[in-house]
Amino acid sequence: MGCCESSFLTGRDSLHKTNPNHHHHHKSNNNRLTQTNNGPSQTSKGTDSVGGGAGGVPDFSEFSLAELKAATNNFSSDFIVSESGEKAPNVVYKGRLQNDNNRRWIAIKKFTKLAWPDPKQFADEAWGVGKLRHKRVANLIGYCCDGDERLLVAEYMNNDTLAKHLFHWENQTIEWAMRLRVALYLAEALDYCSSEGRPLYHDLNAYRVLFDENGDPRLSCFGLMKNSRDGKSYSTNLAYTPPEYLRNGRVTPESVIFSFGTVLLDLLSGKHIPPSHALDMIRGKNILLLMDSHLEGNFSTEEATVVFDIASRCLQYEPRERPNTKDLVTTLAPFQNKPDVPSYVMLGIPKHEEGPPTPQHPLSPMFDACSRMDLTAIHQILVMTHYKDDEGTNELSFQEWTQQMRDMLEARKRGDIAFRDKDFRTAIDCYSQFIDVGTMVSPTVYARRSLCHLLCDQPDAALRDAMQAQCVYPDWSTAFYMQAVALAKLDMHKDAADMLNEAAALEEKRQRGGKGS
Repeated sequence: MGCCESSFLTGRDSLHKTNPNHHHHHKSNNNRLTQTNNGPSQTSKGTDSVGGGAGGVPDFSEFSLAELKAATNNFSSDFIVSESGEKAPNVVYKGRLQNDNNRRWIAIKKFTKLAWPDPKQFADEAWGVGKLRHKRVANLIGYCCDGDERLLVAEYMNNDTLAKHLFHWENQTIEWAMRLRVALYLAEALDYCSSEGRPLYHDLNAYRVLFDENGDPRLSCFGLMKNSRDGKSYSTNLAYTPPEYLRNGRVTPESVIFSFGTVLLDLLSGKHIPPSHALDMIRGKNILLLMDSHLEGNFSTEEATVVFDIASRCLQYEPRERPNTKDLVTTLAPFQNKPDVPSYVMLGIPKHEEGPPTPQHPLSPMFDACSRMDLTAIHQILVMTHYKDDEGTNELSFQEWTQQMRDMLEARKRGDIAFRDKDFRTAIDCYSQFIDVGTMVSPTVYARRSLCHLLCDQPDAALRDAMQAQCVYPDWSTAFYMQAVALAKLDMHKDAADMLNEAAALEEKRQRGGKGS
């Protein structure tokens, strides 16, 4: 059932991102991951004074396009892991090299055509970043320069981004001690890069902080690449951009500190709040109002005050008034109060053991519930899923801190409470208030209102809402599942069965691609 153009997924190519691409190439060796190539300048020194990942980080080298095609099943969309999917200017894939005995996953960033017209410039830049080796960085392990193709290859981080854990969490929010650890590890990564002569980082934000198999936060290496011809240094809303960048269009080491300040605000508030708004509240001593309510008061006010102070110093209008990376590390280091608890325990994720991918169970809970028309089970699944599938749509949430925005989010919150408590008529009213304002688009709200309509015996309205959810998020299996149930209620059983199969195929594709949990 086709639908309108997607207004969704305009987010950044999260998982990793920079902006670049292409042109001809230096010949590639094929005995991959064992050699150290002589690159355009000098060979990579495995300078990880603090130790690499499990089994060590491979030496930096050049890959052939054929190798990377084989690793990703010819760049199949099933292997895309960047959060804005195929619509992103630069797409990130995960893959496995055929001749790597360790069967490690790698992340491959593929740039748009002609983003890097000069192959030598791209290769030199990649070799520069490829010399870095640190346990706080998702390290660059290679590149490919073949004809018009420009690709970067990095260590793959399999536990999502900080943005996902902070803004779109499903099981638990990040506890306070872990937030302090993220802040310190990120400061250590930036300090290491700075000490190695790579102080510039493009568009540092919560999508650039990735969690490895141990749940430890790492800085994506892709932002260390100088930006290409088609690249903007800041993809974000202007409210989050360093003021000097708006004046002269240049990224400086001080701009990176400003962006670090915005990530600290994210960690403190659990929201993406414009710095100017946060600074006003900090000056007004409204610090506790800014704190993430999901922490439920489980944090030290003294520590929070120090972190707010660091954030406000990082966000100073004058670049020279901001701290440097050494200062950040020194100030944050004393606040690591659970040094013996592994990150994966604090994040509530299983310790990752690399093994063969387990085959997907043919009947997912949602498929099972929809095929049985079990509305109670569907309700339970939607309550559990919460808003985890709204990634990207909520990029808009705090760009304007207006009364209207607050009222709208309040209406959604009242709707969520009514939905959870099975007061479906109230939920419909509250969600309608949220939808009618039209400032924010949420596929989850449409799916929830669709189910409310079904439970109130209004299958036509339910079908409309489910189709609307598909408009916002064209590949979302839940939108198709809800359409299937509505069609069945309308006695359109053939269409319902087709829709159910389409939903199952989308769900399976997403799980195979590792794009959801």
